[in-house]
Amino acid sequence: MRLIHIKLGCILACAFLSLTWFTAHNGNDGDEPPNHPVMIQLYERLLAAEFKGELLSRELSSVLTSLRNLTIPNNSSSTNIPEGPIKRNLSLLSSRLPNAHLYLPHLRDHPDSLIPNVVLGQGRTGVSLVLGIPTVKRQKQSYLVSTLNSLLYDLSPSERNDTVIIIFVAETDAEYVNSVAELLEKNFPKDVHSGLLEVVSPSQYFYPNFSRLRETFGDSKERVKWRTKQNLDYSFLMLYAEEKGTYYVQLEDDIVANPGYSQTMKTYVRKLATDDWMFLEFSQLGFIGKMFRASDLPMIAEFFLMFYKDKPIDWLLDHILWVKACNPEKDAKDCNLQKGLLKLRYKPSLFQHVGLHSSLPGKLQKLKDKDFGKVPLFTTHTNPPAELSSSLKHYQQHTLERAYNGQDFFWGLTPTAKDFLLLSFPQPHTVTRYLFRSGNIENNGDHFYNTTVEVLPSDSSVRDRLVGGQSPQYKGSYGGFIVIGCFVDGVAEGQIDAQMQPISALRLLVQSDSDMWVLLSEIFIQL
Repeated sequence: MRLIHIKLGCILACAFLSLTWFTAHNGNDGDEPPNHPVMIQLYERLLAAEFKGELLSRELSSVLTSLRNLTIPNNSSSTNIPEGPIKRNLSLLSSRLPNAHLYLPHLRDHPDSLIPNVVLGQGRTGVSLVLGIPTVKRQKQSYLVSTLNSLLYDLSPSERNDTVIIIFVAETDAEYVNSVAELLEKNFPKDVHSGLLEVVSPSQYFYPNFSRLRETFGDSKERVKWRTKQNLDYSFLMLYAEEKGTYYVQLEDDIVANPGYSQTMKTYVRKLATDDWMFLEFSQLGFIGKMFRASDLPMIAEFFLMFYKDKPIDWLLDHILWVKACNPEKDAKDCNLQKGLLKLRYKPSLFQHVGLHSSLPGKLQKLKDKDFGKVPLFTTHTNPPAELSSSLKHYQQHTLERAYNGQDFFWGLTPTAKDFLLLSFPQPHTVTRYLFRSGNIENNGDHFYNTTVEVLPSDSSVRDRLVGGQSPQYKGSYGGFIVIGCFVDGVAEGQIDAQMQPISALRLLVQSDSDMWVLLSEIFIQL
């Protein structure tokens, strides 16, 4: 650092002494601008020295910031992030954007203001897909849990291991941030503890004073503040996500995803004929469903921060394309053509906006992506004839009979212990496989919990042989039934032991009270 100071001082001192000597020997009293060729040359050298001095100053500032962050203890309330190198790397978030203090000068008063508060997380990195979801406190309805249910609905185990979903709670109210973390840990405990879900919030000093913003484009003061804060939120989230994986997808907290979205995006990227793209669009709405290379995020975030007070986020993204692709000597048609080569659109859209109440207080958001299409809410199969009965009251037309026949899904009111769904076959059948899937893309929380799958062998002696004795193979249930499986993460599937065949009935039996409705979106009985 001393060498940088000495180098900077020498450059400026030499330039100043040269200029002073020349002025003294040429009688210029300082009132006239330099016009002698040598004088002009010295003047240009002085400007070059000034520019180089500024670069060295920035370099010094970056080094000092990095060193300072290395020595700052992390006193956040994080309770679920491992100690060690991961926390040290988080403290170096500011080093990914060394010019942050130029755009956000208020951060200079708080050196740790770019350190994220990781409330929940296991420090997962090295994945293919990083999904970023900013969320704020809403005056009306919150859609966050429904959004996550939709995103997690049909992810395979391998996809879950190759993904990180970052929930950025863009609030400085610690109590609210912790309440969101508790809500997600309650609803998605396995996904939190596996590292699939992370909850992050900014420092209390991250946001500037929004009262001094200039009103532009006819927007009210509240709207200008809202869009300005939104730009900062996206930038912070992008910088945090950069080192997590290969591709980053920007989402919002009030969307629904098409089934298979994860594999669809990966396949699309892999099959592209060119790598000369800046981002891919999986939704035509605003900033939803935009995929970036994670390595590009620092550049994009820095551009956003340079103009965060000036324009909305989607406009700024378009301006990046203009800077990269457009020739100012050509017309708008050519510019749009060149920009189109850097943003590639996938159809049909994989994400749909569903929130009615915007995060901007008082604003109704009725935006819909026309390319999204209709998401199937149930899966149809041809099942063998059966007499159907249930102790659960169904909602509206969503009966068990319609679900079994592939015409609808079954939707039942809140179950209690000993509630059941019964499939009785007129003639005993040899059933090789069964599948019951609860919840759907719109109501993924309506699962069967603590519910067993049971069969009734047509031969009563089979139950005595498999359940009784000193080493029973299966657990018995009332009415002569045998327990063969249960719901795990909303799904019950498996094969039926040949020793039990043929069977007279299949039963789903609820073992404990639930505070959620139940929905069966798929019933498959394979003979």
